[in-house]
Amino acid sequence: MRIFVTGGAGFIGSQYVRALLSGELPGADLKDARVTVIDTLGHGSDMRNLAPVAENPRFRFVRGDICDAELVDEAVRGHDAIVHFAAESHVDRSIEDARAFVTTNVLGTQILLDAARRHAVGRFMHVSTDEVYGSISAGSWTEAQPLAPNSPYAASKASSDLLVLSAHRTHGLDVVLTRCSNNYGPYQNPEKVIPRFVTNLLQGRRVPLYGEGDNVREWLHVADHCLAIQLVLRGGRPGHVYNVGGGTELTNKELTARLLESCGTGWDMVERVADRLGHDQRYSLDMTKIRNELGFTPRQSFDTGLKATVEWYRENTSWWNQ
Repeated sequence: MRIFVTGGAGFIGSQYVRALLSGELPGADLKDARVTVIDTLGHGSDMRNLAPVAENPRFRFVRGDICDAELVDEAVRGHDAIVHFAAESHVDRSIEDARAFVTTNVLGTQILLDAARRHAVGRFMHVSTDEVYGSISAGSWTEAQPLAPNSPYAASKASSDLLVLSAHRTHGLDVVLTRCSNNYGPYQNPEKVIPRFVTNLLQGRRVPLYGEGDNVREWLHVADHCLAIQLVLRGGRPGHVYNVGGGTELTNKELTARLLESCGTGWDMVERVADRLGHDQRYSLDMTKIRNELGFTPRQSFDTGLKATVEWYRENTSWWNQ
């Protein structure tokens, strides 16, 4: 089996590639699977994330942009599946300037879909986000929830979701989609909340807390997310969306308290800042579908996963100092 992974040097993509090539993901056919990663090595990507598998004979790296149609067309040829992680993903940067988000997340996805059709790729696995649903005050979203994105980032991801689903309905392309809750774990760019808080606190620097800190997020360890992606890639129904949540909901203030405790410091290290524009109040995913159809449940408890994540940043200062 040959798998084409976009954005494979990023946080979630590199976890997937490392897990796949090291035998951590289920599937007897993966023992001989070959992986091609395409990545620009731009913002949020780092070749060091792939160092553990860089010398693996089943690994190939292509430095390039998914918006380069000619390069993508050549690189996709001969693959059995595409797992599409590549995306601009930071909400704050999308609020400042959304153009790169539209280009990569929308145009880049369409270029990949076109290449997948031309070369008869067996399955197109699209990795999306719970943010496409908007905000929910109570209960949890099912996959039937209409999309109502509130940030430019979320709008660009919702657009890419619709393009992927349209390729299935119009052209019969075998596609599956996941929409995940907030990820955490090692190798995550320090612009994201958990690594930003941890790295700041380890340096004796204060951390910013938006508004009252009462916005709620659901947390999913990146290794559990990649397990779910593999289950959907192998067994998901064509044209279907699968929610992937971690099951732990925390306000930003509650998360901050846990991070302060993990880093051995107190609330004097917190700086209250103006709330983010259009800040969604709460995200929550209903995982009935992926649990019943594919048997997925998260393996990592949040407390254990967070402790291990903090220790990883503590022990790998050379990675995030750059």
